Amino acid sequence: MPDSQPQRPDDHAADATGGPETSALTLCGARLTDGRVVDVRVCGGRIEAVGTAGSLTAAPGARVDLRGHLLLPAPAEPHAHSDTALTADGSGPASERPEDVQRRATEAALLQLGHGATALRSHVRIGGPPGLAALEAVLQARRSLRGLADLTPVAVPRLLTGVAGAGNLAMLRDAVKMGAGAVGGRPDLDPDPAGYAEAVLEVAAEHGCPVDLHTDGDDPARLARFAALAGGMRQEVTIGPCAGLARLPADVAARVAGQLAAAGVSVTCLPQGGCCGTEHRGAAPVRLLREAGVRVAAGGGALRDPANPVGRGDPLEAAFLLASQGGLRPEHAYAAVSAEARHVMGLPEVRVEAGFPAELLAVRGEGLAGALSLAYSRIVVHRGRVVARTSAVREYCDSEAGGGPGLPRQGRPESTGGP
Repeated sequence: MPDSQPQRPDDHAADATGGPETSALTLCGARLTDGRVVDVRVCGGRIEAVGTAGSLTAAPGARVDLRGHLLLPAPAEPHAHSDTALTADGSGPASERPEDVQRRATEAALLQLGHGATALRSHVRIGGPPGLAALEAVLQARRSLRGLADLTPVAVPRLLTGVAGAGNLAMLRDAVKMGAGAVGGRPDLDPDPAGYAEAVLEVAAEHGCPVDLHTDGDDPARLARFAALAGGMRQEVTIGPCAGLARLPADVAARVAGQLAAAGVSVTCLPQGGCCGTEHRGAAPVRLLREAGVRVAAGGGALRDPANPVGRGDPLEAAFLLASQGGLRPEHAYAAVSAEARHVMGLPEVRVEAGFPAELLAVRGEGLAGALSLAYSRIVVHRGRVVARTSAVREYCDSEAGGGPGLPRQGRPESTGGP
């Protein structure tokens, strides 16, 4: 019998184009993190049923064999930079032509989708001579990605205070009306960082949208004031990458973390290092923040732009770094790029249970630690359909015969059933 009974597809589980996903799909023989081997049926963008392996053989629709794979809630990318992605190899300044920004944003999102991120939040610069052109280009990329991945831009003005910032403040309001899903920016770069943060919070309150601010987090007084201002916000408030918190004395950092937790402010860290415009490398003190009760998500940040020419934009790499260098347990590290990332992005929770959104990632491996270590082969499910596959095969030469590559594939021999 199925472990969770079939559920009627939710009316809200519609395809991004506006119509419901009606085709059924059964994922067969997948292993869950609790060790069970199951079949999973999805339809209408939702998980309809989860049963023991072989229990859903009569289910209609397509079938995908996931024997040898670990099935996980799909990760999300809470801190991307689509407008500057893939610009590290250029000989000069990156083109700001809308068609080039749109192309980069689309290609970057597809790369990250291949890694498993079915939803992305991208910080996009506004203001200056280009005005809102980059935002419009990313919004156009968002439209072209419908049905493949969900891309949400964050409007990021440079200055917001004084005479120089007045135009940008008006532009920030226009950006929200155009379709920016959140407001943010870099208060550290403004002559009046506190005034900048207050202006962003004011716009967010006016329009009922989330806040996602860049800050190094090395000024305890500034963070304390921000936490006091953000404490009354109804919208989700996130800051990051906050690597500067790790450079503060432990007692000071702990006090700041407590203030952020009390205000309900989340932190998005970047385990691979800084992002565009960040002066310092390093990462936020994740364990200290978690112990204080702060919700911590993890993102990729720079994706092969001048800030990090080798950035991968891979959520599983971010989780790997949190586990290997940040000292988190694998399940907590993966939660930072999945459940916690989705929460700060305002997305619904995902579990491999009936009734939850069919946002899933299958990774070849038997357990989460192994998947984070050797996550080569991946199958990505978005809104109930397979949208990306990455297949890796490792082969070894026969040392005695010196023969050709008729060799073992990556991984252990597959079992036909049972946990």
